[in-house]
Amino acid sequence: EATIRRDLVKLAALDKIRKIRGGAQVKENAVRDSKPGLSASIFAQDRSRNANTKRMIAKAATQLVQDGEAIIINGGTSTFMMAEFLADRKLNILTNSFILAHELLESSQNQVALPGGQVYRHQSIILSSFENDTTQKYRGSMMFMGSPGVSEFGIMETDPLLILAEQKLRKRADKLVVLADSTKIGVKGNLLFCGLEEVDIVITDSQANPEAVQRIRQHGVDVMIVEACG
Repeated sequence: EATIRRDLVKLAALDKIRKIRGGAQVKENAVRDSKPGLSASIFAQDRSRNANTKRMIAKAATQLVQDGEAIIINGGTSTFMMAEFLADRKLNILTNSFILAHELLESSQNQVALPGGQVYRHQSIILSSFENDTTQKYRGSMMFMGSPGVSEFGIMETDPLLILAEQKLRKRADKLVVLADSTKIGVKGNLLFCGLEEVDIVITDSQANPEAVQRIRQHGVDVMIVEACG
């Protein structure tokens, strides 16, 4: 209770709330000044789930590339974790993630490129369904992406517009690497990004269902497993 009272005092001092008997009210100006940012709440919530394990998956992903390579990183919470391990690298990176690009520009000497298009606020990414944009001039050795589901049927996605944009990026890369923690392995959906014949590597963690992992491997996919973190 004492902590709550102190927090209410601080918020009142910032003119965010009005203290009343037994509680507080949000001030109208605080609501009016609150604007949706690029790092949307959905992205923030997804990023917090299995964060430590995603971090280890991201670390393993960055170890697949050498300095001087050109790579593509699709927007997502798992791929965003790669930024930490790319801080001391020297790569050419094309990404449709606005916040990943900003992070890389702030923390590293990597060359960073963004495609043209519209900002898709829910995922903080830039999307373009047009074929003739800046991605046509880019070529990468690998494309890294996350997915809400990876099974023997392929790599799942949640939005047809996302699929169109991601398939354009996939055409520009020699290999596809999918970052998917154990909660995504074996998960099937109604929208398919691509079949497993287009996937080279899946990186997951030790909590993944062994049978589901084996079914993915039977399609010729290299499944890398990192130790799950609590």
